[in-house]
Amino acid sequence: MAQKKPKFYVVWKGRATGVFDSWDDCQRQTAGFDGALFKSFDSKASALKAFKDKPHAHIGQGTKPVARQGKLAGLVGDPIQDSLVVDAAWNTASGDMEYQGIYLATKQKLFLKGPYADGTNNIGEFLAIVHALALLHQKESTIPVYSDSRTAISWVKKKRANTKLEETARNAELFALLDRAENWLQTHTFTNPVLKWETTVWGENPADFGRK
Repeated sequence: MAQKKPKFYVVWKGRATGVFDSWDDCQRQTAGFDGALFKSFDSKASALKAFKDKPHAHIGQGTKPVARQGKLAGLVGDPIQDSLVVDAAWNTASGDMEYQGIYLATKQKLFLKGPYADGTNNIGEFLAIVHALALLHQKESTIPVYSDSRTAISWVKKKRANTKLEETARNAELFALLDRAENWLQTHTFTNPVLKWETTVWGENPADFGRK
């Protein structure tokens, strides 16, 4: 069997720019990054040369671009295997919520929390992301975190859970966790990309509880 030729990836606009020698490294810099500009090349020499040029001199010219992402563009390629994926489940009958996180490459469950009374799915997704970030921070790991909740991802970016759920005696524990999560975001820095799990492209979130 013929050996697959290596590819080199130029990132002109992303979390970090430069020439990368793997798709995973390229995607770490571009996945979920609004307006990312990047392209694959067949040799390192051509990639290094292209990096010195303006991206539009290459994107749409010659070899096919890997991707150009905008606000409405989906993620391209496969999800990064060296990542942590989270999801939450909310019981519509009882109102109970729980969340969990797995390591994507091995599907190993890293944490499972709940059930918590009178929660919401978005709160669960938010807590799951922050739990994952805190765990990775403790381990000094910068791998990405995937969630399929755009709402929860936006809450994490704003460092505040913008929930309309009212606090009651039954969900007081949950609101204490929200306060703790918001405080963690406001007092810690992290470089882990928090990315959208693209269900329409990749299928169901691997951390899904399978109760749909």
